[in-house]
Amino acid sequence: MNTKIIEKKTLRKKILSGGSATQKLLAFSSLIVMFLAFSIVSPNFATFDNIVGILLATSVTGVLAIGATFVIITSGIDLSIGTVMTFSAVFAGLFITNMGLPVFVGVLGGIVAGGLCGFLNGTAIAKAKIPPFIATLGMMMITKGLSLVLSNAKPIYFNDTPSFAKISMGSFLGIPNAVLIFFAVAIIASLILSKTVLGRYNVALGSNEEAARLSGINVDKWKIAIYTLCGIFAGIAGIMMAARLNSAQPALGAGYEMDAIAAAVIGGTSLSGGEGTIIGTVIGAFIISVLTNGLRIMSVPQEWQTIVTGCIVILAVYMDIKRRKK
Repeated sequence: MNTKIIEKKTLRKKILSGGSATQKLLAFSSLIVMFLAFSIVSPNFATFDNIVGILLATSVTGVLAIGATFVIITSGIDLSIGTVMTFSAVFAGLFITNMGLPVFVGVLGGIVAGGLCGFLNGTAIAKAKIPPFIATLGMMMITKGLSLVLSNAKPIYFNDTPSFAKISMGSFLGIPNAVLIFFAVAIIASLILSKTVLGRYNVALGSNEEAARLSGINVDKWKIAIYTLCGIFAGIAGIMMAARLNSAQPALGAGYEMDAIAAAVIGGTSLSGGEGTIIGTVIGAFIISVLTNGLRIMSVPQEWQTIVTGCIVILAVYMDIKRRKK
């Protein structure tokens, strides 16, 4: 009994610390330095409109990254979150525009579609023992194809339902709703990871899956739950993106999964599993957005922006490896 109490306290401490506080502090310091540097280099960077643009860009990537964080903590990966996001947006468009159903039904349908994709990913990984990379790669292709088929490869517009756009583009006290949703999702996700059984088992699976199984944890059930949760976050991101563009773009989501995974890794989530925090991921998402926005304002070509982001991800993973060796 005492051993179980000690293990529970140790695991809880690991969840709250999220691995390396130094890495999160370094990420936050890097964010501040980048923001100040771009502000000095370009007078257009620190303007109100540009900051709002950064917040809006971060909100979608951030929600996706939060979902990816849960999966990566299990030492898994989800390559499908970008296209699942698109599929969820298309699903909502079919409900609202094509079928004429109420907005809340379309929103709920889109989120459920994302959750279903996550459930199928988790089932394939947990029950069929398909490696996460292969299972989610397959789901990425499936949802990419389904989005094009269901939409006839054309955007689905929400012009007849102006209330839908307000989900992202409406505001409260001058803050866009998409940003408020992002922060709300981050708070809820942080509570799930630090205060619930799912969060505790999430870290346990990533720390030592076999030990978790031997201790009586139903590994398959909780793994499916975690991938389903990731799919739900992708569904929410899809609704936010569609509302921001006032349309469901069937070919838009490809590539977003890379930014989401990069944000989680830069924020201190270990690809080896067992470590990660939501606050770290939020910081990582802001680093990606600030870096991309700043380089764009400086007229740096798109291909070089991608190269810089890739170098930062490699550096973050290298630091994690060195820290684990110590």
